[in-house]
Amino acid sequence: MLRVAVFGSFYRGYHVLHELLHGDLAGRVCVVGVATDDPTQSFVSPTKRVWQYPHEPSERTMVARLAAEHGIECWSGRVKTPAFYARFEQHWRPDVAIMATFGQRIDARLYSFPRLGFFNLHPCKDDDWPSHYVGGNPFQRLIDDGSDYCVIAMHQVDDGFDTGALRAFSERIPIPAGAGVVEMHKCSSPIAARLAARELATMTGPA
Repeated sequence: MLRVAVFGSFYRGYHVLHELLHGDLAGRVCVVGVATDDPTQSFVSPTKRVWQYPHEPSERTMVARLAAEHGIECWSGRVKTPAFYARFEQHWRPDVAIMATFGQRIDARLYSFPRLGFFNLHPCKDDDWPSHYVGGNPFQRLIDDGSDYCVIAMHQVDDGFDTGALRAFSERIPIPAGAGVVEMHKCSSPIAARLAARELATMTGPA
């Protein structure tokens, strides 16, 4: 069984975690730990990311609550610390890690540990990679540029900002006129989750 760590928050993190727990892949993976944002902490850069927009208090804790419902350890502190390194390497021991809306940079010690890789799910366009739409608020940049669609890229995490090797793009996701960042998070998150599950399925071997 594939050991998976999820680094995620808001709707993308929730849908990825839910898919791994309840989707077609649930019997072939084990979610060994979850790291999520605490938007009250400056180290997740809340004023530069989705947390700057109006949202419900429950949306801050949706990933942590889902993890707790399934008895999965959830970490909301800094990840580049001796305490988290020990938890990640000695207890979680993931074969693969998936990042889905997470406000901390992942260093080489973390992204090099999973034997099958550490991957991010990032909104962008499918016309180039690395994408022009890097950083913590790509939906806003896509909207500002008048784009009528986006995709989710699943790519390896490295030392750059959304520059790691591309694994796959999702299908195209329309950006309706007048849609905002929060709306795009909500409508794209199930597609991001299906992309992650599809790619993870290729790592688990035959069903």
